[in-house]
Amino acid sequence: MFGSVGCVVSGLSRRFTTAAVSLNSDAINLLHHVRLLCSLGHLQEALKLFYSITPPPPLVHSHHTYTALFHACARRSSLPQGQALHRHMLLHNSNPDFYLFLINHIVNMYAKCGSLDYARQLFDEMPERNIVSWTALVSGYAQHGRPDGCFKVFREMLVWHRPTEFAFASVISACGGDGDCGRQVHTLALKTAFDSYVFVGNALIMMYCRSCGGADEAWSVYESMEFPNLVSWNSMIAGFQVCGYGNRALELFSQMHFSGVRFDRATLVSILSCLCEMGDGLEYCFQLQCLIIKTGFISEIEVATALVKAYSSLGGEVSDCYKIFLELDGRQDVVSWTAIIAAYAEQYPEEAILLFRQFLRECSAPDRHMFSIVLKACAGLATEQHALAVQSHVLKVGFEDDTVLANALIHACARCGSIALSMQAFDTMISRDTVSWNSMLKAYAMHGQGKEALQLFSQMDAQPDGATFVALLSACSHAGMVEEGTKIFETMSNNHGIVPQLDHYACMVDVLGRASRISEAKELIDKMPMEPDSVVWSALLGGCRKHGETKLAKLAAAKLKELDPNNSLGYVLMSNIFSTDGRFNEAGLIRNEMEGKTVRKEPGLSWIEIGNHVHEFASGGQQRLEREAIFSELEKLVRRLKDFGYVPQISLALHDIEDEQKEEQLYYHSEKLALVFALMNLGNRCYSGNIIKIMKNIRICVDCHNFMKLVSELVDMEIVVRDSNRFHHFKAKVCSCNDYW
Repeated sequence: MFGSVGCVVSGLSRRFTTAAVSLNSDAINLLHHVRLLCSLGHLQEALKLFYSITPPPPLVHSHHTYTALFHACARRSSLPQGQALHRHMLLHNSNPDFYLFLINHIVNMYAKCGSLDYARQLFDEMPERNIVSWTALVSGYAQHGRPDGCFKVFREMLVWHRPTEFAFASVISACGGDGDCGRQVHTLALKTAFDSYVFVGNALIMMYCRSCGGADEAWSVYESMEFPNLVSWNSMIAGFQVCGYGNRALELFSQMHFSGVRFDRATLVSILSCLCEMGDGLEYCFQLQCLIIKTGFISEIEVATALVKAYSSLGGEVSDCYKIFLELDGRQDVVSWTAIIAAYAEQYPEEAILLFRQFLRECSAPDRHMFSIVLKACAGLATEQHALAVQSHVLKVGFEDDTVLANALIHACARCGSIALSMQAFDTMISRDTVSWNSMLKAYAMHGQGKEALQLFSQMDAQPDGATFVALLSACSHAGMVEEGTKIFETMSNNHGIVPQLDHYACMVDVLGRASRISEAKELIDKMPMEPDSVVWSALLGGCRKHGETKLAKLAAAKLKELDPNNSLGYVLMSNIFSTDGRFNEAGLIRNEMEGKTVRKEPGLSWIEIGNHVHEFASGGQQRLEREAIFSELEKLVRRLKDFGYVPQISLALHDIEDEQKEEQLYYHSEKLALVFALMNLGNRCYSGNIIKIMKNIRICVDCHNFMKLVSELVDMEIVVRDSNRFHHFKAKVCSCNDYW
């Protein structure tokens, strides 16, 4: 880098007895001012002033100033400035006096700035070293994730010196999640009595928490600390959070608060992160927000962002998240913008896209994580145009080779109904990981393309995981491939080392239930090595509803109500089973039971995007200004379809009413209204192609399914409906599901 390091060190190490050149008072004052600027963090100004001193002061007068400058470069990780300063020192001090502490600062600067090879070379050729020299190198290797180098230097140091608490803390932090290695260092710290140092204790806490199941050992270290500082409290709270012990973290925070220990933003961020993983944490989140406002931490961008994430994760009101976001008053960064976009992405994807556009107008370029969140929001929209627009931004900023973003694009396009675009994104990937393959397999599954999913799996060159087999079993279920699904389920453990979990059993029950093999599905549940959850029972109940198996349906519904009492699915499906069978009194009793237990049924909603605006439709056409016009067009369409062979499935009506009323009930399902509205606005659709895309939040009924098939032929258009289970592609009187859903 600067020629022979040996020459540098030997030059620095030569001692001269010549009298020091005296400096005038101006130069002395300037050097003092340089050191003052360094202490205030003004490195650029300090360097500029130092280089302006002419002639350059000799090292005998400037070594303290050089030390301050190298130290400032190390603190700011300013390697180019540090290298330039090093060159300046050598250029103007060809025969300098040797100062060990100055060489230590140079080694430390290179180590802290990540130039570890040069730091080691300089260290190796030092004619004299002290404990500071060794500690600087150990800390540099630890800071930059080089555990092997860190341990090597630490072992060498033990021959010559007793380590400092800082060296111990560095080598412990380098252990990361390697508990065995950490325990060895801990043992040495105990033998040398360094375990009592707070720096060492804090490092041990985090090391044990990062290792598998080390929370109890970390707690033992914490309890043994005589004088824990704020970092100790924060380390233990963060450690509990890392280990998934949110309740213990909250208890410790309460103890900390009531003990009068002042917390900081790191404490709050850790606690809020704990709440994100607790299903019942919303009330705690509200209490913590009050404390954050009271103590003034709401203005801290990291705390406000963590609070937004917590409310969003816990199902809080998105409007509350937005109010917190606005509290930052123009100080929002890309992380806080990403958090608020993520809060909207799940429930209100259209608003999430609007926020992203606002970010592009007001702020700097998005990072990879923001793009992935925005693509997730695009997956909740009816058409793929937004996903493609985001992808153009991804290409523009140079993230086209990012695997995570490519995976998100595959998912978004598939969810928007374009399996072809998903396959295109998959085929153009330079590097694919397991998630890439899983994303494409899930895409095939939700579009009912089971054979294509199995063919793709045969080409998979990444290690499959549990999600891979969930996708495969789901694909088999939607395509009616019972034998193939059974074979995959039975061989996934022996052939791939993946032990079936609850979600695999739920998929397999669904595979059998859809195929009318209800008794086999029940036998599989009885043989499960774990207790079936609500998803398993809902899969069985769905099969019973499809094939009219009332006896087992009652059992499945009872289990579902027991495990998930607020879920309306068990009540609704049983009511539908009774109604379809003409047992309206029993269906009415089920509905009364729902009302008595204040269980709310999710209303049937459909969405369609026209002219960059998403339109929502509810069954019956409520809250639509165009309601009468839509009804009028729908009646005309129904008359045409009846001439075309449409017969309303009045057996699906859920009440004991006249046949004419039953027909009217079926006409006003939300997806029919959305379809008619789309046909009324064909000229306004901004997306190309002869396709109408509709989203629906619940399963499409048989009558609407038949209706869509006939309309697709009548208007000579493809109609794509995404319901809660899968996609239906209607074209020329045929559905892609082959009437198997």
